[in-house]
Amino acid sequence: MFRYIVRRLLQMVLAFFGTTLIVYALMFAGQNDPIQALAGERPVTPAQRAYLTEKFHLDKTGVDGFFYRYFDYIKNLLQGDLGESLTGRSIGDILSAAWPVTAKLALIAIGVAVIFGVSAGVIAGMRRGSIFDNSTLVLTLLVLGVPTIVLAPLAQYLFGVKWQWFPATAGSDPSFYALLLPGIVLGSLSLATALRLTRTSVAESLRADYVRTAKSKGLKHRRIISVHVLRNSLIPVITFLGVELGNLMSGAIITEGVFNIPGVGFNLFRGIQTEDGPLVVGLVSVLVIIYLISNLIVDILYAVLDPRIRYE
Repeated sequence: MFRYIVRRLLQMVLAFFGTTLIVYALMFAGQNDPIQALAGERPVTPAQRAYLTEKFHLDKTGVDGFFYRYFDYIKNLLQGDLGESLTGRSIGDILSAAWPVTAKLALIAIGVAVIFGVSAGVIAGMRRGSIFDNSTLVLTLLVLGVPTIVLAPLAQYLFGVKWQWFPATAGSDPSFYALLLPGIVLGSLSLATALRLTRTSVAESLRADYVRTAKSKGLKHRRIISVHVLRNSLIPVITFLGVELGNLMSGAIITEGVFNIPGVGFNLFRGIQTEDGPLVVGLVSVLVIIYLISNLIVDILYAVLDPRIRYE
């Protein structure tokens, strides 16, 4: 296990540098004039342009200039300095203000997927072909067929504006209740996928030889389900939820934009709009680290759920 973790950590380092290099290249290579894009239609004085050009090393052009800025950014990042956005605000301060909001939103979404999706998937798998099973399959198909860009405004209008069950927008300092509706919207796609994945996995496990052997030994049905079926069925579900948690932590740009949530996705989208390269790269770098760590935790959990799995 120790050798496996060390090997995965080395792979994570390579993946981190490769991802940040690609994002850095895409963000800065496609910029025409980031300073003017940030200012919009307002004129930029020569003094302001000279200051920002020197501060962000924009005067260095070509391939050499690109790699100079990239390695300078990596050096500061390894020292815990995410740098500053083109507005002059510390990216660390932006992230510290946005991160708790996105974390709450992601936890609500993953909680909805686990509580309702996995539970319903277990019941549907155990009662395959029943009315409940067929109903959940139809509902999940409907949810998966509707994109978030349609589902989020529709839920906002129905539950926030028309019926007023939830706040229509979250605001600058959203409470748990204000994040509940966008969290449900964000977790609906994960819920549908987790339900279908759990249902298929449970149904396959119930037909396995070890389940028939356990039944022939006279074990109680509850013990067969809880110890044998669920433990093996949850392995692919844990894989999905681990990857999905990293995706949810990425900020859910559409959901945060529709419900006016000042989270990571909202700031990331704003940085892309204004061509604020340092802000976009800084946020993406932190999200890549979270995504890699969540995948490592999922791999380690494999051995906990299934003793047959050993990493040599």
